[in-house]
Amino acid sequence: MTIRYKAVCFDFDYTLADSSNGIVKCFRMVIDSHGWQGIDDEQIRRTIGMTLEDAFSLLSGIKDPEQLAALHKEYSFHANTYMNPNTRFYEGSQSVLQALKDAGCKIAIVSTKNKNRIDDFLHATQTDHLIDKVIGIYEVKAAKPDPEGLHMAIEALGVDKTEVLYVGDSVIDAQTAMNAGVDFCGVTTGVTTASELAQYPHKAIISQIEELTTVVK
Repeated sequence: MTIRYKAVCFDFDYTLADSSNGIVKCFRMVIDSHGWQGIDDEQIRRTIGMTLEDAFSLLSGIKDPEQLAALHKEYSFHANTYMNPNTRFYEGSQSVLQALKDAGCKIAIVSTKNKNRIDDFLHATQTDHLIDKVIGIYEVKAAKPDPEGLHMAIEALGVDKTEVLYVGDSVIDAQTAMNAGVDFCGVTTGVTTASELAQYPHKAIISQIEELTTVVK
């Protein structure tokens, strides 16, 4: 396969993999321990891609940074046990990554997730050799849609931003690509619709990751 990009960067959750069951479980455990009412699983799923502080603030109405940091810590405690066992690659993700690698493409993941958790998942699924760089929430000073993480990945891969495609499932991802000045491909495997993604500059909007092999040609 011949492709027009030297590097493809991916979001992780709802793009390459579905960890929504693990995310919902960990949020649910924190929410239930505090006795908060009226927060359903779909509301939680809509926060995937946000920082944990932003997600908890949206769900609970809490604004105090210290309280939000404490909630983040509670969530992370549960995530250490429940996240990766409840995470799976989308069908086709591994074959797409392999095809890109075989074509000589460099590959990065830029996510608001903990890098160590992504690394552990890649190691467990024996796919870590396919990823050249992982940028997580603790590697940046400013989370997406700030382009810092994407800029870091581009620099680490040694390519120009004109040679990069960013693939993600959310408006936050679309905004990140736009802010970084790189091409964007939206994928509707998350909770964001094609029409929501189409409001931002994009090369394509696809319904499943396998379609990416056509977009990059």
